Amino acid sequence: MERLTTPLPVIVIAELLGVPSSERARFKEWSDATISGSRQLDAGEELTFSDAQREMVKYFSKMIAGRVEAPKDDLISGLVDAKVDGESLSQIDILGFCILLLVAGNETTTNLLSNALYTLHERPALWDELAEDKGLIPPFIEEVLRFRSPVQHMYRTSKHEVQLSGVTIPAGSHLVAWIGSANRDEKVYEGAEKFQIHRPARNIAFGHGIHYCLGAPLARLEAKIALEALLARYASVQIPSLADCKPVPTRLVYGFQTMPTRLESRRR
Repeated sequence: MERLTTPLPVIVIAELLGVPSSERARFKEWSDATISGSRQLDAGEELTFSDAQREMVKYFSKMIAGRVEAPKDDLISGLVDAKVDGESLSQIDILGFCILLLVAGNETTTNLLSNALYTLHERPALWDELAEDKGLIPPFIEEVLRFRSPVQHMYRTSKHEVQLSGVTIPAGSHLVAWIGSANRDEKVYEGAEKFQIHRPARNIAFGHGIHYCLGAPLARLEAKIALEALLARYASVQIPSLADCKPVPTRLVYGFQTMPTRLESRRR
């Protein structure tokens, strides 16, 4: 986690946003602080801001103001310059984008990569299969997204009364939509509890419709490039002690905090 799956997406999203390399370490701290808010909601506690979250808001607010005065070739400058129906985005809108991109841009990819490696540890034969046929890496990634969805649920509010599976959901109801459950729906996936890379690539790990994740292509690309590099360099992946693997302590995301892994180099 410390050497691969955490730093890779942080580096990518930091460069996109125009954040200096010296600030990358703070990115993970801020992302973890934001995710910790989901633990408060899971426990039914009142949501409070941590010092790290306040620091993140202050940092991005200053950065946005700086791009207004002196634009650069980065995503924040693009948001500052963007117009919707002839109107510029407000600072609150841009700040929300920055925080969303920070968390979604690294947390999901980190969990996708670690879940992929965990899956390959469980199924050693898959490592050789993917190494021999790189064309199987994209469907493998899709099945990891389905089988071990990096984001397990999303909070929603119903705008209108709706009937769902014979249940009436009143307007204004607060809902939890379980993505992880939908991705294992037996009505949609034959043998849903089995990991099969040759099934049709179909899942809602990145959402659907207007809520579809704008960073989905980037997450898939990062995972593909990372797996191609690992498969070319190493002969196998092993997790020596499952007891040393600590999951992320929230029901919002599915992944690992720690996952000590051994990679065996290919003989030359």
